[in-house]
Amino acid sequence: MKRRIPAVFLLALLAAGEGAGDLDPVTARVRSYRAAHELAILDELMKLLAIPNVASDREKVRLNADAIVAACSRRGMKARLLETEGSPPAVLAELAVPGARRTVVFYAHYDGQPVDPARWAGNPWQPVFRTGALEAGGREVARSGLTPPLDPDLRVYARSASDDKAPIVGLLAALDALRAAGASPSVHLKFFFEGEEEAGSPHLAQMLRAHAPLLAADLWLFCDGPVHQSGRKLVFFGARGITGVELTAYGAMRRLHSGHYGNWSPNPALELARLISSMRDDEGRILIPGFSDDVRSPTEAERRAVAEAPDVDAQLRRDLGLARTEGGGERVEARVLLPALNVRGLAAGDVGGRATNSIPTEATASIDFRLVPDQTPEKVRAKVEAHLLRQGFFLVRSAPDRETLAGHARVLRVEWEAGYPPSRTAMDLPVSQAVTRILSDAAGVPVVRLPTLGGSLPIHVFQEILGAPVVGMPIANHDNNQHAANENLRIGNLWDGIEMFAALMVRLGPGW
Repeated sequence: MKRRIPAVFLLALLAAGEGAGDLDPVTARVRSYRAAHELAILDELMKLLAIPNVASDREKVRLNADAIVAACSRRGMKARLLETEGSPPAVLAELAVPGARRTVVFYAHYDGQPVDPARWAGNPWQPVFRTGALEAGGREVARSGLTPPLDPDLRVYARSASDDKAPIVGLLAALDALRAAGASPSVHLKFFFEGEEEAGSPHLAQMLRAHAPLLAADLWLFCDGPVHQSGRKLVFFGARGITGVELTAYGAMRRLHSGHYGNWSPNPALELARLISSMRDDEGRILIPGFSDDVRSPTEAERRAVAEAPDVDAQLRRDLGLARTEGGGERVEARVLLPALNVRGLAAGDVGGRATNSIPTEATASIDFRLVPDQTPEKVRAKVEAHLLRQGFFLVRSAPDRETLAGHARVLRVEWEAGYPPSRTAMDLPVSQAVTRILSDAAGVPVVRLPTLGGSLPIHVFQEILGAPVVGMPIANHDNNQHAANENLRIGNLWDGIEMFAALMVRLGPGW
């Protein structure tokens, strides 16, 4: 049996290691454990990635949940499935720590986005290793050809490799490493792994209310999302909200010859294009009257954090092949503090070899609105619909019949998604400062602190129902093709994540 390091002696070792330029003893042992078990850690990740996890596939989602429960149980945790009516299961695993005074919950989700296999370089459910990013010419490497120590730039390609199964395996590996090091966590640990985040978490509030006593904690740590684009580790204190809508404009009930009827029969694609241009300008500013009335101005601490973040705009433009960015030169970190209107898809007629000289019968735009404090989906929807009415459209909720089309000059079908509001934790709370300090020490350089993540997470539900602060600490590489084809994880990010998770587990008790 490995001898456990006494807590007082452990804290003395940690304090002695700070600022000395060397790794503290626990981090050194965690790194040593990881280096000796790299392939075993990756094998566990690959097994989990091989289970399809599209949120709408309830049967496969349950297989994922069962596999995670088994992995947690093998490590001596009390693990169970949490369910409410109509929901996929969430996984709750608990590890009580003698003498601990606080409880911390680590959050990740195990479900994933849909896939279009035709767009992938391989099978999304058969993890593939590459020597680097596919776009940079990374070559495929067989698992049998991997020999430790692994290049940290090695990547694994599969759906949910980065979003969000890597943190799940990283958290379990951190526990394994601490046990091997003879170090105990200093807080009671809980792990909550959601199974429908990519579907908008429609049952999450119901689940949190039903199981609130089991989920009581002093802090929630969200492990979803990418690190800063500079490659430095990131701590975020909020996330933008989201609501989506699909707008469909209509023309004639059958396709018409563009020569015979062009300039006479309205073209729904042009109608929709004009509508979109009335909602947003070329710099990304939303033109809908009153849309930004509820936007809360950033605090001085939040503005300072953005200014202190590494400036990556020039490098991002080069990497992405962009000659210009929106916002009049404002940095990307500042832009995510503002609401946004994104056209995520357009459909009308046909293009390329399928194009015909005809007027399409309908055109659809799929739009997502990213929201910031203190906007709400309900108020945004009301303001958007008021704008649509001012543009002369008659709004319907389902496909219009002939009488409706004939009775109104402009008919627009409006279909809203549920969405959720934004969230923000104060950056100057003692726990916010403790997490920042511990992760900066673990990384060896100050972490990047940002008021909000550009993406959307259902953080507000946890804060409103459970009443605990939420802080984010993502580990995935920023160029991971999240939500797209060829999603990937840089292995070095997983290694760093294991050390960060271990540092928080050990140091949050005395550091908070």
